[in-house]
This record gives sequence, structure tokens and C-alpha cells, in this order.
Amino acid sequence: MSESDGAGAEKRRHPRTPLNVLVQFRFDSFDDFLAEYSVNVSPGGIFIRTDTPREEGAVIYLQFALKDGSKLIEGMGRVVRVNPPGDPKRPAGMGIEFTNFDEESMTLIEEICAQRSGTKH
Repeated sequence: MSESDGAGAEKRRHPRTPLNVLVQFRFDSFDDFLAEYSVNVSPGGIFIRTDTPREEGAVIYLQFALKDGSKLIEGMGRVVRVNPPGDPKRPAGMGIEFTNFDEESMTLIEEICAQRSGTKH
């Protein structure tokens, strides 16, 4: 179990795949994008490391690119878990459940997870 798995690991539908990529995101109340790094991703969501996580239930627009910059993955998500700053056992941040991603973006996310876990879909 990795440091970001915490108590919710047994409730997950998808295994987490480590992924350190810069994620840009925006909430309804902000005009500008914020940017932080992800910790892991699964076909169901992503964990973003941040010292200023939003509250559970907040809707978020996400976008991130593959390392080579060839494909942009973007869509909507919802904050489903918050790790507040200051807990030495878990990184500060927020778990985002993917709620509205197009088929191409979901296929890319599934491919990233399959490649990094050594399995093919």
C-alpha cells in the first residue's frame, strides 16, 4: 500500500497507478487555472497533491498532457476525498472521481494504467 492509499483503499473499484504529471484544474469560482502534480491515477479518478484542497463534492475541470505533449486529457470530476495538510501519514491533496470525460480521454487513461501496471486491456 502506498502512502496515498490510506483507509479508503479497500473501497476502491480500480487499483491506483503511480503517475507524477502536472495537472491543471479550475473550479467554478476561479477564472484562472491552478496547477499541481498528481500522485496516482486509475480509470475512475486521480489524486492531486495540493496544500489547498477543495471540499468534498466540489466540481472541478481537469486537464493534463502526456509527457510527450501529444495528447491532452480533459474532463470534469468531483472531489471525493480530502487529505488536509499536516498529516505525516498521507500527502495533502484531494481525490478526484472522473465524472465527465470523453471516450478518447478515458481510453488514454486506461492505456496509461495498463502500461504502468504491466497489463494490457
